[in-house]
Amino acid sequence: MPDSQTVKSPKVIIAGAGLAGLTMAILLEKAGIEYQVLERSSEIQQTLGGAIILSFNVMPLMEQLGVLDQIEAISFPIETTMIYKEDMEVIREINLRSNRKMVGYGTQVIPRPQLHAILLALVPKEKILVNKSIESLVQDTESVTVTCEDKSTYTADILIGADGSDSGTRRALYKDLEKDGITPKIIEEENKTLYMSVFGTTDPMDPANFEGLDDDCTRCDTVVGDERGLTYRTFIIPNNRVSWRVDFQSSEMDPEWVEGYKNADYKAFDLKKMPERWRGRELAMMGSLGILFDNTPQDKICKVVLEENIYENWKHGRTVLIGDALEGILDAIVLANLIYEMPISNHKNITKAFDEFYEERFPSPRRELNPTQQATHVMFGRTWLDVAGRYLLLKLVPKYFKEKSRDYINYYRPQAAFLPRVDTKGDNPSTPQRTSKKYANYLKSKGASDSTPAAAV
Repeated sequence: MPDSQTVKSPKVIIAGAGLAGLTMAILLEKAGIEYQVLERSSEIQQTLGGAIILSFNVMPLMEQLGVLDQIEAISFPIETTMIYKEDMEVIREINLRSNRKMVGYGTQVIPRPQLHAILLALVPKEKILVNKSIESLVQDTESVTVTCEDKSTYTADILIGADGSDSGTRRALYKDLEKDGITPKIIEEENKTLYMSVFGTTDPMDPANFEGLDDDCTRCDTVVGDERGLTYRTFIIPNNRVSWRVDFQSSEMDPEWVEGYKNADYKAFDLKKMPERWRGRELAMMGSLGILFDNTPQDKICKVVLEENIYENWKHGRTVLIGDALEGILDAIVLANLIYEMPISNHKNITKAFDEFYEERFPSPRRELNPTQQATHVMFGRTWLDVAGRYLLLKLVPKYFKEKSRDYINYYRPQAAFLPRVDTKGDNPSTPQRTSKKYANYLKSKGASDSTPAAAV
């Protein structure tokens, strides 16, 4: 393991075994850092959730972990994204064919449960405890101790919350903040809007009935519905299947739909609760939403409800919070690098590491709304400001500036500093990354080089 023998590594608790939590666990496992994952659910394997867009920003890490081929085998690259009005008038075509040339990787659409399974296989089973919902925490300059709902307690040097935007970890952290006289700051608290997404993935269907179903790349269609707050999307995935999602935006959402939303968990959803009129919504790829609903196993349909609120307090004492899905994976890379490089897990070094994490990851995705929520606002919002923003983005902003913005995003492709670095691919160089003196010394002691295969480390 790439760890120094002269310095004791910190002990870490990771709250949550979702995509971000598992990525953090894998990285700490590779770095030789002691950790324990506490998962609030009774099952580790996720079986619910639709497709997730896995951008090229995280592909270098997947290559470092040796799972890139697995991911590409069960996913499709996105070549184009079409955005329509409900009458099928094209709002915009977004061409992504040049991505692989620019960055060396495709942006892949993969079923979330399958990506979760790939990551879960890299974490030793004994490192994950289920039915461990965090109820409270106590931290000081020496350690952090969490108490779960079953009254079990766990103590470590660092607590990483990867269990949702309004999770038990966050609530416990905010109580600790208030105890210390710090008021948690919430951005965008006024005019709170809830976003509910219903997800599903069909069984294999007949390609003759759906355009592009048997292609070797995905078709991503988004329809901005005429009905206020309604948007629906479809993604073609391998084996002639369609992953779909229906997004509904409302400040007065049905309380029954919202129930239990605060943990941002994927929960089973009965389609009978969905308005019947939505079944007839036309798809760009032929057919209607109702056909997709009918070809989807009902026990695999789920929902998630999210708030628009963004919380500014992401760290305090020995506790730090990371995001979900793609943003959470990127968070995990940066945070794991900083923890690995920490000379000793005292309060001063932990504070320094968290500050550096905050500076790198907070400004871009969180000081404003994160990219997913920005897209929700611009692409699917219904206020006059949302409509104006969509028109400016898709119709008036010159292609040159949109490509420059895309290039800027392409540069950010972080890697684990304690694993053999993969060569930069594509025409666009990646953002320069700090090298690890600790890892360099480890390689020197082993007579190895940075090109040593990961399995040999």
